[in-house]
Amino acid sequence: MEQRKLSRTIEKFLNEAPNFKKVDDLLQYVLHQIIGDEHIGISGGRIWKLNLEKDGYLLLDQIGDVTKIDKGFELHVDKFPILFEISKRRTVTSTETNKYFKKKGILSYSVTGIGDRHKVLYKGKTIFLYQYMLAFNGNMIDDEFLYTLNIIGVTINSIIRSKKIEKKAKDNISELQKASEIQKSILPEHAYKFGNYELFGISIPDKIVGGDFFDYISIAENNKLCVAIGDAASKGISAAAQALYISGALKMGVTYDVGFTTLFKKIGTLVNETFPDERFVTLFLCELYLDRKGLCVYVNAGHNSPFVIRSVTNEIISLNSTGSVLGPTPNQDYYLDSLYIEKGDTLILYTDGIVEATNEKFEFYGEDKLKEIIIKYKNCTPEILCQKIIEDVQKYSANGKYSDDRTLVVVKRVS
Repeated sequence: MEQRKLSRTIEKFLNEAPNFKKVDDLLQYVLHQIIGDEHIGISGGRIWKLNLEKDGYLLLDQIGDVTKIDKGFELHVDKFPILFEISKRRTVTSTETNKYFKKKGILSYSVTGIGDRHKVLYKGKTIFLYQYMLAFNGNMIDDEFLYTLNIIGVTINSIIRSKKIEKKAKDNISELQKASEIQKSILPEHAYKFGNYELFGISIPDKIVGGDFFDYISIAENNKLCVAIGDAASKGISAAAQALYISGALKMGVTYDVGFTTLFKKIGTLVNETFPDERFVTLFLCELYLDRKGLCVYVNAGHNSPFVIRSVTNEIISLNSTGSVLGPTPNQDYYLDSLYIEKGDTLILYTDGIVEATNEKFEFYGEDKLKEIIIKYKNCTPEILCQKIIEDVQKYSANGKYSDDRTLVVVKRVS
């Protein structure tokens, strides 16, 4: 399953869940939903909870195509050194060595940490143990399965953390207003001109603050222009903090002419280290030049694929990912891609709040509707095209139950 769709699937489970007062009940609900979703590809799972002594884990629940473990069984730090690895890396996949589990037919496993990390002094060493662990079985345990667990872990962590943060935030609206002003300050003016290009961007947070952002960064004595759009997949204040952090790191790296692939690798690692309990960030960055050919070089870290519409043929080209989302995996590699933007062509950058806006039936607006609007208004100015897209999305989702931050940047080559 695609990274963003996986995250949205889990988020949907959580949004539709009853108002659980206990994290235990919420995790059990999510586990049952995940195991029951054939698209995720996980056939069975278990929930482990840190014991009161904080030196081991007790079995909380188990479901699906897994060998049943005796109730009350405990994973103690003494007997399961893999717990040290989980405390460091969050998610691990390993071959089973414990005799008890091997007798149960469990030969390999994948597990990810969930919830708060507790600082524990164990035999003179400091370790950090997660409040919960989710262990899963799949048809094939490989790197892709491991990455799926990372996405599940950071998504659930983010939802739990966001609920705590937003509950506190309700008591201090004035601070939220200040945060909103700070976030607005990192966004550039809507309209911008560079060489042969005209640009227009807009960002509409779902709440007072949000995780979307965009930027125009002029470098090399105004001979190059970097255009960025990003989406911190958390919610509210948490997302706004990530967006501010990424925006600053991105601007600093571009200004100092750090190569795109190196820059994305460094930012991904920084996100992993700075926001270990959050979800992830998607980011698209392209570079335009003062040249006649219209070269556009870009890197796409798991972001919604921007579109380029050819003015002559109406062909729409997707600028697909050149690497994974930022955050879950440190030291991730990225690669460059490029294309030429001809006179009259238009580049459209957007966040998932556009294509994943829903109507009253919880049906997505989708890429096809977006493409229809792009083709219909392709000859308009960037500002008009931007307005037409936003209007159509707002109309479609007027009675929808789900909403998200919406950000859109339109770049048109006019000469």
